[in-house]
Amino acid sequence: MQKEFSLSNGKAMINFTAKYCNTTESLLDSYGFKTVLQHYLDNIRKKESNIYRYIVKSLENYEEVCKDLIKVFKFLMVLKVEEIINIDIKYEKLLEDRDKFIAFIEDLYNFWRKIERYTIVQNNKIGEGLQSVNFIDANNDFSKLILNTYRKIEENVLGVKPKIYRQLPAGGNAGLILNHVSWPHGKSYEVLANIPFIESIVLDPPFITYPKKNTRDGMFTKTDEDPLKSCSINVNHWFCYPAKVGSLLAYIYFHRDFMAHGVTLCNLFEIAKEEECRDKKPDLIYVFGARDNEEKVKTVFYEDKENDIMLGYVNYHEDIDYFGYMKKMTLTLHNLIMIKRGNLPVHGAMVNIVTKDNKVANVVIMGDSGAGKSESLEALRELGEDYISDMTVIFDDMGVVKLNPKGKPLGYGTEIGAFVRLDDLDTGYAFKQIDRSIFMNPDKINARLVMPVANYKEITSGYEIDLFLYANNYEDGEELEFFNTPEESIEVFREGARMAKGTTTEKGLVKSYFANPFGPAQKKEEMDKLIPQYFKEFFNKGVKVGQLRTGLGISGKEKEGPKKAAIKLLEVIKNLSK
Repeated sequence: MQKEFSLSNGKAMINFTAKYCNTTESLLDSYGFKTVLQHYLDNIRKKESNIYRYIVKSLENYEEVCKDLIKVFKFLMVLKVEEIINIDIKYEKLLEDRDKFIAFIEDLYNFWRKIERYTIVQNNKIGEGLQSVNFIDANNDFSKLILNTYRKIEENVLGVKPKIYRQLPAGGNAGLILNHVSWPHGKSYEVLANIPFIESIVLDPPFITYPKKNTRDGMFTKTDEDPLKSCSINVNHWFCYPAKVGSLLAYIYFHRDFMAHGVTLCNLFEIAKEEECRDKKPDLIYVFGARDNEEKVKTVFYEDKENDIMLGYVNYHEDIDYFGYMKKMTLTLHNLIMIKRGNLPVHGAMVNIVTKDNKVANVVIMGDSGAGKSESLEALRELGEDYISDMTVIFDDMGVVKLNPKGKPLGYGTEIGAFVRLDDLDTGYAFKQIDRSIFMNPDKINARLVMPVANYKEITSGYEIDLFLYANNYEDGEELEFFNTPEESIEVFREGARMAKGTTTEKGLVKSYFANPFGPAQKKEEMDKLIPQYFKEFFNKGVKVGQLRTGLGISGKEKEGPKKAAIKLLEVIKNLSK
């Protein structure tokens, strides 16, 4: 990003390296302030609002209105209304009705705060701005500067100081430190070569975003042609989040219009350090939001055998403005590589439980989106307070099972965070996590939050599995039932049935191969060989395989079902001994 400021699709990028405002005068004179003010004026003009009519009536030359308003703001930083009118009678109409002028100031301020705001520092650039040494302080000072400017203007209009101050975040919602990292990309990936890498992120919680979509649709499909050959990428509008997805290194490239999803990755995947990326070829690359000639949404993956890279590609479209597209393609690419290496991807949740009498249980609950995996484990956490001393999340959505040299199944995670339905969590729990979480459309169906739940070392250590359960959310019956043979269990797990919960566009009772449309469904032939091999080892090595009836998809049992399932699960855990 070269420009000091850009505003696109409701997202503002403030480049501190190119320009840093540390005084009110520099703020009001900045290109960024003029841009925001002009966008605001265009917005109220389209609406033909009362504020627009008031401004037009007060300032006769609308072509100069932006310039005039900035001049008035500068006056109001040092003068009272009466003094300004005495200096320039031109502004008498604008300032004589103080209530209308205050309404205008409030409306402009709210317009600014509704914009998603990102501050940026580029580590290896030299400009008028600042470097990363004092980035956090700079973010805080910038927010204070905007607040103080807004308050001082209102104070000089009203002639009195307010009695109540609300310290709302007025600067950036998130800050990014960028760096340029070179890696052996070859000709195939030259289009990505100069896109800056995110080195670190500063969040100002609660971080609340309002993406245009609230569900994901369709599956990711294979393509035999490299999608990067027919796309257009302006490197000044792109960023790369270097992620550690399980044991794999991923370079996730995204367009600035989807910045909220790119920033949200920091709560989900461990960010790779610069030394882990420099001169390192990634295992997978994901390009999110590239422009091409396709009118419809294109969600494809390409196996680049020549460079040994799994490439994911989603083109620029309004319909991809949902974090599920960012997260699930990344995990699909991970799973495709795991299948290729002979490991078993699992769509589900896993926890390591340590009881107060030092027993250990490692529980995997498998199931597709909305099956009740996370809800049942959260209920277990609450119900087991008197018995469980520690409960560590190994994975909350996608994991992988690997066999150690002795054939013992071990579970590994891919993410340090959880992408959770707000609707299905206890309301109090969601608010307890507000200082760490990123919220998405909290006022809508399928509202989501993304919160960190584990550290990278924990999820990649490998845990011997004790219970391997299928989350059955659609069927009444015994809450926890175990299978007697691998064949009996494979039939249920491979069918992947669930009652759709509105997390995708699916409705009713649906089925997905191995409850996992993110890799296994695309590689059925390979999975048909892996599944019997792994389930045979489950039974041989004493892993208890069964199904947990969560009731989450049954009307009226959305809360009661997971709790009853958790009670049964807790009883079984108490009988496990290690």
